[in-house]
Amino acid sequence: VQLQASGGGTVQPGATLLLSCVVSGGTFSKYAMGWYRQSPGKDREFVGGISAGGGGTYVDDSVRDRFTLSRNNAENTVYLRMNDLEPWDTAIYYCAADADPRVPIVVDATRYDYWGQGTQVTVSS
Repeated sequence: VQLQASGGGTVQPGATLLLSCVVSGGTFSKYAMGWYRQSPGKDREFVGGISAGGGGTYVDDSVRDRFTLSRNNAENTVYLRMNDLEPWDTAIYYCAADADPRVPIVVDATRYDYWGQGTQVTVSS
């Protein structure tokens, strides 16, 4: 199973970015998916998760009013839409897959079986 994240870049404050994560191999429609981010000098932090069928999502309180998750199981892709980006959103964003989820939405990073390589998001004026 391979995860390929894309869509990052350098944007100005207030901009919107749509990150994508394409999963190849395995059965994507059975995977709970998550997004994490890591800034320099900081621990990796949970951004949000989405259930295998896409009917349930959970976004961390810190970004709930600006970020949303979605997925297209026909295209083996999960998305993270980030609105109104701020400088403190600067980080490498990672997608992750839990191939045998015990709960619909997985927050615990240790539960994820597969990780993408990350895509850099830089928010700067």
